[in-house]
Amino acid sequence: MKTLNVIGWTSAGIGAIIILLGVISGLMGNSILPSINHVVNYFHIANSFLLLAVALFIVVNRCECKK
Repeated sequence: MKTLNVIGWTSAGIGAIIILLGVISGLMGNSILPSINHVVNYFHIANSFLLLAVALFIVVNRCECKK
């Protein structure tokens, strides 16, 4: 379960970094990553990472309660 917890925190960190990149990109007016054209796409990508993190934290918490 410790590995799932680490993966969850990593996913949450990646999501937070992508949100920061989206905010910076929106303030600067140009794209930081060349493959992402619009600011909204940063938040769509970050949403996936954050949902994965929440799901992993729920799984880890539920499995620890059974012990």
